[in-house]
Amino acid sequence: MVDRSILQEQVAYYRARAAEYDEWHSRQGRYDRGDEHKFQWQAELDAVRSALEQERPFGKCLELACGTGLWTTCLVQGTDDLTAIDASPETIEINRTKIGNAPVQYVVADLFEWWPTEKYDFVFFGFWLSHVPEQQFNRLWEMVRAALKPGGRAFFVDGLATQESTARDHAAIDDSGVMERKLNDGQTFNIVKVFHDPAQLERQLHDLGWSGSVETTGSFFTTVAWCR
Repeated sequence: MVDRSILQEQVAYYRARAAEYDEWHSRQGRYDRGDEHKFQWQAELDAVRSALEQERPFGKCLELACGTGLWTTCLVQGTDDLTAIDASPETIEINRTKIGNAPVQYVVADLFEWWPTEKYDFVFFGFWLSHVPEQQFNRLWEMVRAALKPGGRAFFVDGLATQESTARDHAAIDDSGVMERKLNDGQTFNIVKVFHDPAQLERQLHDLGWSGSVETTGSFFTTVAWCR
């Protein structure tokens, strides 16, 4: 059984964090660890974007946990039919401002309860897998499979287990599956945070019948393209 209270707290955290979320991506404020760190971080993000761009055209596309649009802006350039889902209406509103008039259908939904009713050529999720409890891992991939057309592709990116990805004032990372996270105003929340070993993750996905490989960008990210 999954503790629903921590899943609810996780949603509350991302709703409260919406306005400051992009500081993590741009390495600003509490995430600033110096120019050398920022240069490497950006280079590895560029590698992920390049890998994603190689998957174009996306066809009919689904983005899970779309957040503030860091990846939605990439996806809209390779599709005329994009559905973007997130549990936080606050992050979706920020996402909308970045996308402008691009044809995106937004859905506010709890991904631990949502299930696809349509089929897609391409399913993407960025920095979502690590927020899925281990007990929900198989369900997530069943959901992704249910969303894909025959021959469809899934692509995701997530973080490697490194302290330097977090804010300077965050607690040390561990393998408990739960981490405390802090906002700029000092509020704290507990969220799910499962760091997947790349080799083990690849074996798990192969065991579930997926075809593909898990790659890393170096220090910070895991990026993967899979076929059902």
